[in-house]
Amino acid sequence: MENTKENPKKYAVLLYYVYTNIADPDTFREQHHLLCLSLNLRGRIIIANEGLNGTVAGFPQDCEAYMQAVKQDERFKDVDFKVEYHHENPFQKLYVRVKPEIVHLGLPTLHPAGKAGKYVAPKDFKEFTQQEDVVILDVRSNYEHNVGKFKNAITLDIENFRDFPQKVGELSHLKNKKVVTYCTGGIKCEKATAYLIEQGFEDVYQLHGGIVKHGLEAGGEDFEGKCYVFDGRLVVDVNSVNPSVVSKCFVCGTTSDRMVNCANPTCNEHVPICEKCGEELQGACSETCKNHPEKRPYNGTGYYQKELNGYDPYLNATKRK
Repeated sequence: MENTKENPKKYAVLLYYVYTNIADPDTFREQHHLLCLSLNLRGRIIIANEGLNGTVAGFPQDCEAYMQAVKQDERFKDVDFKVEYHHENPFQKLYVRVKPEIVHLGLPTLHPAGKAGKYVAPKDFKEFTQQEDVVILDVRSNYEHNVGKFKNAITLDIENFRDFPQKVGELSHLKNKKVVTYCTGGIKCEKATAYLIEQGFEDVYQLHGGIVKHGLEAGGEDFEGKCYVFDGRLVVDVNSVNPSVVSKCFVCGTTSDRMVNCANPTCNEHVPICEKCGEELQGACSETCKNHPEKRPYNGTGYYQKELNGYDPYLNATKRK
């Protein structure tokens, strides 16, 4: 990775996950939090008995040291880091937390290791999906696929990934097809495909590394629109081959892939809003939200970092004795 400490506007952003047994998540969380602090990283990391899931950002050389440290642990030696770059750190805080699942499906007993769908490499994805008996399934939420998705993909009307099992019944007519799923970075597909197989789908595949890896290794070809990401960037370009815009402004309906987090914190909807409507509504998604007494001042970007409010990254690094 390029050393760009001389240019503080250049940051590396790492996206990764690994399903593996972590016998003592609480102890590991403390160790991992301290590792991130020593490298001045910011981001969100989830730890569970079933594995590790994170998005972190920092100077490239610090991210390189982090990746090396993680891979030195035998449990994580096969972790696949997706590395992107941004002009500023998309995170202001560091959260390292223990949860029941590293991605919330609401089925903590569903362990995808050895049970998930077969991988399709990004370089093989286009050829694979051109087969007549293949269907592409987007397992992400509405606000994600509304701003971008692969061409001809089936999307599900879900607000959260935990709603996925409730929608599988609507896909029963596809049980005689080859079903290949995709998501942002691959983590949801591991569980989604394992669940599909558990429900009787026999020929199930997943795009290895998700949309982000496809963009890095195969140019994101045939991904229409932008990819929603869970950090300060909100959306990123992934298609360098045949890019397009598929989303429309939530307010006026004109073509726009400019994702906005509604300035009314009690609404907080993530929707595409064009610059004109963004200015007119001062970052809100409606006149009601614009006039809400708690509306945040519009910063022109449509993204609002959480207030630091005296945030101390060392405060929760270790348990209180």
